[in-house]
Amino acid sequence: MDFEACRRAFLTRDARFDGRVFGAVKTTGIYCRPICPARTPKAENMSFYPSAAAAQAAGYRPCLRCRPEASPDLGAWRGTSNTVSRALALIEAGALDGGDVDGLAGRLGVGERQLRRLFRQHLGAAPITVAQTRRVLLAKQLIQETRLPMAEVALAAGFGSVRRFNETFQDLFGRPPGALRRLSGETPAAAAGVTVRLPYKPPYDWDAMIGFLTARAIPGVESVSAKRYARTLSVDGAIGVVVVRPGEGDFLVAEIRFPKLKALPAVIARIRRVFDLTADPSLIGAHLSQDPRLAPLVAARPGLRAPGAWDGFEMAVRAILGQQITVTAAVNLAAKLAAAYGEPVDDAAAAKLGLTRIFPTPQQLVGADIAALGMPRARGASIEALARTVAADPSIFTPRADLESAIAALSALPGIGAWTAQYIALRELREPDAFPHADIGLLRAMADADGARPSPEALLQTSQRWRPWRAYAAQHLWAADAAATPDIKRTKAHDRRAA
Repeated sequence: MDFEACRRAFLTRDARFDGRVFGAVKTTGIYCRPICPARTPKAENMSFYPSAAAAQAAGYRPCLRCRPEASPDLGAWRGTSNTVSRALALIEAGALDGGDVDGLAGRLGVGERQLRRLFRQHLGAAPITVAQTRRVLLAKQLIQETRLPMAEVALAAGFGSVRRFNETFQDLFGRPPGALRRLSGETPAAAAGVTVRLPYKPPYDWDAMIGFLTARAIPGVESVSAKRYARTLSVDGAIGVVVVRPGEGDFLVAEIRFPKLKALPAVIARIRRVFDLTADPSLIGAHLSQDPRLAPLVAARPGLRAPGAWDGFEMAVRAILGQQITVTAAVNLAAKLAAAYGEPVDDAAAAKLGLTRIFPTPQQLVGADIAALGMPRARGASIEALARTVAADPSIFTPRADLESAIAALSALPGIGAWTAQYIALRELREPDAFPHADIGLLRAMADADGARPSPEALLQTSQRWRPWRAYAAQHLWAADAAATPDIKRTKAHDRRAA
């Protein structure tokens, strides 16, 4: 950490560094965000850390004014280690809630000592410390933004017991958790469930994101309007509903209604993934803008994100359904699939939103005659075979050691080719460098002034200078292609994006 650069960020309250650096004050024992409204301490009393976990590991507690738990979560993009990025995604999904660091390292194809070293190098804290800090900051957010009873906050944040929850907050803040709620004043009552703010690094192109989700919304499972996205969701057997809206600031507002509060961290992780809230558009845009072909595209859509997927199996089924047909036809087939095999949702509030079904699980499709819904028999057989495979190994759609091994594993699945594997890696595994280079939309967007398109091999070679952000380069090229050819008949390869 460059001390003077970090201090200047705090002196000027530079929002560009929010989430990238945290300043700790030796005299108060508190750590803050660069945008903290408190007076900047003397230089000799300050130290700086690359993550909230590093600051807490050094013995500092979160500031009650600038609330570090409300800062953009940029952990996935900090440093240059893809291994750390994948590990953070797994931790956010709960990999260390019931497992250990050795198991996490094994899933990533590295040794435990190497993973700990990478975390120290890039985040300044051990993996278990990062997981514990996320737990504490989520609990603090729930205390200050909801009216949940403290016992339910402890459960929702992943604490093993209320006693441990109370001890942690007493040690960290020198007061019981209830005192933090009294300090925060009255919190607005949610219509139902839990409502939280999920910050992001601006700018954020909500219109592009909601447009993407609208075109692919499955009736009965999803309901989308210009300022709202809602869907049913199943997490560890619990069925619930999420509603996401743009906030009046640099955050989205998520209303989460689930019967099991323990599912809350996993649901929040999925919302972050789908709406790509951990991306740093300034960093990504600056890199891609070095290419003169991409620079005007980035300038036109500086807040463009890469939409994620709610569930790996659902993502793969959508991809298979979308092969060789239009987006609308693929959505209609997905709706038939959900109506025929998905579990009904008995929730009056969900019904008012048009939400009546959960997307089918792999177990529900094993042995099913899916082709009877109106698709080629081979395609129905591919989906059934995929369901059988995923039911036997639910960990298939989790981050791997590297992009290449992930693509190899996905390509081995029934009905999944090279294009679909790259697309699943982009949306479900959140691989920022995934790039389906044979996609006709990408090739069309890269045509020269005479309309000549590059070959897939030539595009793959060109894309090397966009690494490690090729997934975002693809988003900009797809957006440019859609704007240039709004009425063009989609080709077979292009229509696979019906997923």
